[in-house]
Amino acid sequence: MSKQIGLLRAVVTVAAAVAFIVTWSSGFIIPAYATVEVSPLTLLVWRFVPLAVVLLAILHLSGGAKGLSARDLRAQAMIGLFAQFGYCVAVYGAVAAGIATGTVALIDAVQPLVVAVLVGPVLGLRVRGAQWAGLVIGAVGVLLVVRSQFGSSEATPMAYLLPAVAMVCLIIGTLLQRRSAVSTGVLLTLTVHVTVTAVLLLVIAIATGTLVPPASASFWLAVVLTAVFPTLAAYGLYWWLLQRVGITALQALLFLIAPATSLAGSLLLGEPMTMVTVAGFLLCGIGVAVVLTSEARSQKSIASSTGKRDVAVRAAR
Repeated sequence: MSKQIGLLRAVVTVAAAVAFIVTWSSGFIIPAYATVEVSPLTLLVWRFVPLAVVLLAILHLSGGAKGLSARDLRAQAMIGLFAQFGYCVAVYGAVAAGIATGTVALIDAVQPLVVAVLVGPVLGLRVRGAQWAGLVIGAVGVLLVVRSQFGSSEATPMAYLLPAVAMVCLIIGTLLQRRSAVSTGVLLTLTVHVTVTAVLLLVIAIATGTLVPPASASFWLAVVLTAVFPTLAAYGLYWWLLQRVGITALQALLFLIAPATSLAGSLLLGEPMTMVTVAGFLLCGIGVAVVLTSEARSQKSIASSTGKRDVAVRAAR
């Protein structure tokens, strides 16, 4: 029975990881279509404001906010400020500026290496040699996947700072979550993050005159798609997987976002796809496999050590 439960857990985790990669990648592709004739701020505000209303209603009806302390609320609001508001505004701005989706994803995918450097001193965790090797291999793969996209857009050099800002925002949000020791459910976490983002976007949209949406059906279709996939699904899976597989394994999965985005960009946007791209895919897969295998062995070793210690304590008693 325990083996069956373990297998089911593994299948659920793998399925969640695949869904996470697909839904997070959609957050680069959809804006590339939707912001051609519409301000990215307009799309963002209508993506988040209605969703915030729906989530607040669901949270109220379900009683999911019971027991939420002011400290936890402040902590989650600060995390949402960086991980959702800052990240989404920067990504949408980069795509609207004309930077290729794969290039945006590439700069975003550098995040795992930065987190790997910071994870030790900031969180007091140890990153093993095999994990470093996997992260480096994955980084090389990501570079190969999107190297042909550099210089292919008309974006100004300053615009390339936007995806870097997005990366930094998500890093800060992730580290804040790990350091705060706040443990709230996915629904409550998403509701706080989405509401904070919606309020800030609403204020900015009113101030800049970008609140009024177009009447086109394609715009509202983009609103629904971005609300469901990159917001609800991707962010929900991000925080769920963070608790399920750990920060290092999750950062490794982020390496697959750039290849997935490049593949979608090739099929849907006509972005280049070459043998170099395929080689990059393979390297990304190898890098992720190395990190996840190391993480699994580490968790198994910790569990084994804990079990032996418990047995020794019981025997001593």
